[in-house]
Amino acid sequence: MAIAALVFAGSFNANAAQTMPTNAQSLVTAATVTIIQDEEAASTEEPQGWHQVLKQRFIEGGPGFMGIVLLCLILGLAIAIERIIYLNLSTTNTQKLAENVEDALKSGGVEAAKEVCRNTKGPVASIYYQGLDRADESIDAAEKAVIAYGGVQMGQLEKNVSWISLFIALAPMLGFMGTVIGMILAFDKIEAAGDMNPSLVAGGIKVALLTTVFGLIVAIILQIFYNYIIAKIDSIVNSMEDASITLIDMLVDYKNKR
Repeated sequence: MAIAALVFAGSFNANAAQTMPTNAQSLVTAATVTIIQDEEAASTEEPQGWHQVLKQRFIEGGPGFMGIVLLCLILGLAIAIERIIYLNLSTTNTQKLAENVEDALKSGGVEAAKEVCRNTKGPVASIYYQGLDRADESIDAAEKAVIAYGGVQMGQLEKNVSWISLFIALAPMLGFMGTVIGMILAFDKIEAAGDMNPSLVAGGIKVALLTTVFGLIVAIILQIFYNYIIAKIDSIVNSMEDASITLIDMLVDYKNKR
């Protein structure tokens, strides 16, 4: 009996020793397979593009206020692009125009100089033409015509620019209003739930702040375009003022030589 018991214990220990490594090996193999499957799933998952992320944030922020802020951006950009095109077409080489007008005035008189202005685009050429058109009356009349028409041309340059500044101020305010309303709705959800769930609070605040972020982005974009347009207008106005002085000097010399 003792011998049989010893033989049974030996065989049990041998089987246990063989079974334990097998179980551990099975666990390691299963864990390895799981890790490989997770890596393959992560590699096959395509990352979201920036447009998809932007669309998702837009929907999370609420189509109502986000749509109004987006409308401010679209209208502001449309006006800005139109003004930039107009101002670029209005830009002329003032020095070259003055030389051509002076040469035409010396060779062909006032009518030849007016023809040069008619064939040239831009507010400077228009001011030259108005001054030359009053040149036969007197220098004072020509100067008054130049000043008056300079104000008209300046109004044309600044047309609709005030709308851009309005959208710059309006976009952040609309975004902030959306944030306030979103915070109110978030606290309503907290009150309805009856507890301060951190995920509920954080989710509501995140959605509410998206409108403010979008409003600030719109204001920054439009502000860049606005500053460029204002700088362009100032440059053209300075050219108009210099051209007006040059034209009066040319008319004085022309009348003195007659």
